[in-house]
Amino acid sequence: MGNSNSDATVLAGSLFFNAAFDWGDEIDLARAAALAPSQEQDLGRRPRTPASISYRPAPLRFPLPEVVVRIGDADVRAQAEASVFDFGGVNVRLEISLRQAAEELRRFAGDPTLQATLIAAARSAVQNLHERLRPTVKGPAWSELVEEYFVFRFDPSNWSSVESVTTAHADWLAGLLRLEAGPLAAEQVNEALSRRISYSPQDLVVVDWAAAVVIDHDCAETLRALEFANLQLLEFRLIDRRLDEALDKAYGLIHSLAKRRLLFFGRTQDRPLRVLGDIKLEMEALFDRAAGALKLVGDQYLARVYHLASTRLHLDEWSAGIKSSLETVQDVYQILSDQAAAGRFELLEIVVIVLIAVEIVISLVGH
Repeated sequence: MGNSNSDATVLAGSLFFNAAFDWGDEIDLARAAALAPSQEQDLGRRPRTPASISYRPAPLRFPLPEVVVRIGDADVRAQAEASVFDFGGVNVRLEISLRQAAEELRRFAGDPTLQATLIAAARSAVQNLHERLRPTVKGPAWSELVEEYFVFRFDPSNWSSVESVTTAHADWLAGLLRLEAGPLAAEQVNEALSRRISYSPQDLVVVDWAAAVVIDHDCAETLRALEFANLQLLEFRLIDRRLDEALDKAYGLIHSLAKRRLLFFGRTQDRPLRVLGDIKLEMEALFDRAAGALKLVGDQYLARVYHLASTRLHLDEWSAGIKSSLETVQDVYQILSDQAAAGRFELLEIVVIVLIAVEIVISLVGH
C-alpha cells in the first residue's frame, strides 16, 4: 500500500484476509496430497503452545499463485495459500503488506467494496486447485456460502507501548475491528474492544465479529486459530441449513403418509426412514469432524484466543442449534418408525382376519 507523507505516523504490518469455502462432504487428504504440491499444516510451535494443541487430522496447505487485487486506485499484490480440511472446508488466506498512516489505514479497512473484492480474488485464486482436487472430494458441490474474516497484524514497535493502543488509540482500533472508516459511539468502541487478551506486555489480540487486530512479533498459531474459527462458522451454517431442509422434507413425508388409509403398505416407509437415517448419520459425522478438528486442551493461551473468536462468532449458539436439530431429526425418525410399526401391525391384523374369514368360508363350504 502507499506510504504516508509523515514517517512518524506510518504503521507497518499485514492484512490477513480469510475466505472460508466448502467444497463438499469430505476430502481425501492423502489423494489430494498426491495431486498438487502441499504440506501438512500444524500450529506454529513456541513455549506457550503445548503439543496437546494441534489439528486432528492436520489439514493440507497448498501455496497459490500471487494475486493482484485492484483496491481503490492501486493494484495491490497479495500472497495466497489454501488450507484444505478433511471435512470439506477450505480456507483461502490472502496476505497483503501494509505500510500506511493510521487514518489512511482505517479508511482502507472501511472501504465498502473491499470485502467483495477480496472474496472474488480468493475465489479466483483457488479455482485451479479446486479443479485439480475435485476427484478427491466426496459429494463435490462448491457452496455459494462464504465466510470472510480480516486479521490486521502489526509489530509492537509501531507504538511506544502496546497498552496505549487500547487507550489513546481506542477509537482507531475499534474502527479497524468494525471495518468502519467513520467515528464510532463510545459504547461501540467499548464493545469492540471488550474481547482482548495479552500474553505479555508486548503483545495484544483483540477479537470482534468482523475482524481481529493482532499486535505481536510471532503469532502464526494465533492467526491459524482465528482462521479456523471462521471456517467452523461456515461449516456450522451449512450443516444447519441442510438439517432445516431435511426436516422440511421429513414433515412433508409425515403429512403425506398420514393421509393414506393404509399408512405404510408394502415398502412405502422404507425410503423416508432410510433418507432420514442417512441424513442424521451424515450430519453428525460432519459436525463432529468440523467441531473437533482443532484440539485445544487445558487453559492455555491459544485456547483462550480461540474461545474469544468462537464467542464473537457465536459458535456455541450455532453448535447448540445443530444439536437441537439433530435431536429433532431423531424424534421425526422415531415418529416415522413408530408409524411404520403401527402400519405393519395393522396390516398383519387385516391379514389374520382375512385368513380366519377364508378358513370359516372353506369350513362352511365343506359342510
